[in-house]
Amino acid sequence: MAHILWFEDYQPADATVLGGKNASLGSLIGAGLPVPPGFAVSADAYRKALADGGLAGRLDALVASVDPRDPGSVAAAGRQARSLVGSVDLPAGLTEPIRDSYDRLCGRCDDAAVPVAVRSSATCEDQPEASFAGEHDTYLWIRGGDAVVEHVRRCWASLFTDRGIAYRLERGFGRANPAMSVGVQQMVAPRAAGVAFTLNPLDGDRSQIAIDASWGFGEAVVGGEVTPDNYLVDKVMFSITRRTISAKTLEYRLTESGTVAAFEVPAERRNAPCLTDDEVLAVARLARRAEKHYGCPQDVEWALDDRGVWLLQSRPETVWSRRVRVPRSSAGSADPIASIVATLMKPISGTPEGHG
Repeated sequence: MAHILWFEDYQPADATVLGGKNASLGSLIGAGLPVPPGFAVSADAYRKALADGGLAGRLDALVASVDPRDPGSVAAAGRQARSLVGSVDLPAGLTEPIRDSYDRLCGRCDDAAVPVAVRSSATCEDQPEASFAGEHDTYLWIRGGDAVVEHVRRCWASLFTDRGIAYRLERGFGRANPAMSVGVQQMVAPRAAGVAFTLNPLDGDRSQIAIDASWGFGEAVVGGEVTPDNYLVDKVMFSITRRTISAKTLEYRLTESGTVAAFEVPAERRNAPCLTDDEVLAVARLARRAEKHYGCPQDVEWALDDRGVWLLQSRPETVWSRRVRVPRSSAGSADPIASIVATLMKPISGTPEGHG
């Protein structure tokens, strides 16, 4: 099973074939953070499938022909590329390892048809200079080996979404022949979920953790479909310094048929906070652990179920982290308290743990 790598077996040398998302999950599990179990299908499997199908050159030519200033050109190339990748035949040497690994995950989770998230992880994504957040596809609550294989192929095709192509061209990755790894991970059925930034995304203040939270799966928050509850947590004292409870009108949750769909939030929960104070602080501590692990501000996806808070993804924050940091106090008017906070918040120097 050369093209399968379990997250707990991750080594830094694997990063080049796992993409940013899967490499991060492996690294976080290795650091002892609570990440649901799963495995990755390497980007080399994608390359092999395309090579066997004679598609690599055709896809390169399609992207090379794109005029990034013309949305119609991007859309036409993307549509054709997705069709080509979506119809590629996977040889038994790829499909059987994926099915076998899914069966093994079922055994580990004590569920004969464990629901999984099948998640795209491109080799060019989740870098400090380019996150690619939301450019590629994720599929939730997938059951069965055959369904997992099919959704791996769909993730491959999502490398060529219109947004993905345009973003790569804008960031200079357009002609770099990126490839797609795919993560297969046990699903969490959350009561609440959302995102957290280990700085204040409004002003870049690294002494704060900002948390957005809403009912159900986190897709409503990530996709901007709901106004979430928002919390600011002081990173030194771990106290909640601001809370804004919003009217959360929509949530993603399971249907009776075992799929994930959007529903209206019942009136009695719409204006109620979806996290207790203790849960807010648990999310903040988890985000802070991810930041300490990587040594730089993080953009974290999390979910809360009856077992606690799970870390679903952590990527470098890419807006404020690229800006030059200007001291808040000018020379001759130094604030000793600000100086202490700045020292505590300084990014960890040296080699981040888990990255030899």
